[in-house]
Amino acid sequence: MTSVCASPTCGKDTESNLKCPVCLKDNIASVFCDQTCFRSSWSHHKSIHKGDDGSEDYNPFPSFSYTGDLRPHYPLSGRRTIPKHIKLPDYAKTGRPISEIKSDRIGKIPVNTPKNIEKIKKVAVLSREILDAAAAAVKPGVTTDEIDAIVHKECIKRNCYPSPLNYYNFPKSVCTSINEIICHGIPDKRKLQDGDIVNIDVSIYYLGFHSDLNETYYVGDKSKANPDIVRLVETTRESLDLAIQAVKPGLPFRDLGNIIEEHATKNNCSVVKTYCGHGTGELFHCQPNVPHYAKNKAVGIAKPGMVFTIEPMLNLGTYKDVSWPDNWTSSTQDGQFSAQFEHMLLVTEDGVEVLTARTETSPGGPVNRI
Repeated sequence: MTSVCASPTCGKDTESNLKCPVCLKDNIASVFCDQTCFRSSWSHHKSIHKGDDGSEDYNPFPSFSYTGDLRPHYPLSGRRTIPKHIKLPDYAKTGRPISEIKSDRIGKIPVNTPKNIEKIKKVAVLSREILDAAAAAVKPGVTTDEIDAIVHKECIKRNCYPSPLNYYNFPKSVCTSINEIICHGIPDKRKLQDGDIVNIDVSIYYLGFHSDLNETYYVGDKSKANPDIVRLVETTRESLDLAIQAVKPGLPFRDLGNIIEEHATKNNCSVVKTYCGHGTGELFHCQPNVPHYAKNKAVGIAKPGMVFTIEPMLNLGTYKDVSWPDNWTSSTQDGQFSAQFEHMLLVTEDGVEVLTARTETSPGGPVNRI
C-alpha cells in the first residue's frame, strides 16, 4: 500500500513498511521511505510522542530558561493531511521554499498585473473568512491545537493550502501566540485562560497566491479589565491603522516604521525589531521588507500593483526577543505581554486597499481603554 513519507523534508509517496516503533505503540501510522528519512526527521517527528514517562502533557524543554509564565504542552498532534486535489506550494513536501529563496537573491519587488490582483483579492477574502472562523472559537478552555484544527478544516473546505504547514518544517497550519509570545507560536495542548491574549496568524495558498493576516484577541473578560493589556493591544491595533493611512504611491517603505514607533512610544510600548512586514503573492514572503521601527534602512518605494503586509509587534516592556528551543516560538526577553496585528495591502493609483479588511461580523475588534 502506498503511503506518504512522514519526514517533513521528504513527503514522497512510498511503499515502504518502515514505521516508527514509538508511534506503533500508540496506534499512530507514521511511515518512512527508509532509515535515512527516519533518522534525519527524528528531531521533528518525536514532538508527537508522549513524554519519556508516558506523560500526555509535558514540557519538552525543562532546562530552558523561560522568560514568562507560558510553557509548551507536548506532545503535539500529528501533522494534518492535505487532500490530493489541493494545489501545493513548492515547500509543502520538502519544507524548502525554493522559489522564495531564489527571489531573495534578486531582491526585486513584484508589481502585480490586474489579472493577478483579482486572484489575490479572492484569496484575501478567503483568508479573512478563515481567521474569523478561528477567532469565533477563542474562549477560556479551548486549546490552540483546537484552533489549528479549525483553521486547517476551513482551509480544506475552501480548497486552500494552509501556508505555514511545513514552511521550513513548521509543524502546524496556523501560528498562535499567547501573552509574552511575540510570533510563530506552535499550537499545542495548552488551554486558553481568562486573562490571556492570543494572536492568530492565518496564511493560505490558493489560485497560485498567498494571503497573510493576523489579529490579537482578548480571552475572557479579565484581559479586557487590565489597563496595561488593553493599552498594549489597542496601541498595536492603532499603529497598524495609522501606518495604513500613509500608504500611497511614492511612499518610501522605511517611513512606515517612523509612524508606528511614534505611536507606540506615546503609549509606553516598544516595537519589536527582529520581524517585519513583507511582500506576498505568488511567494509567501518576498520583497519589500517593511520594518516597524523608526530610522530603519528599508529600501523601496510603493508603486501601484505592489502587495505587502504591515504587521507591527509591540511589547509592554523591552523590544528584545528570545527564541524557544523549538526554533520557532519567539518570546519577549522580559516575559511581558506582546501584541500584533497584520493586514495585506494593495497599493492603488491614488492610495491603498486593505485586502484583508474586517467585516461587520468579524469577531474581536477594538475595546475602550481603561
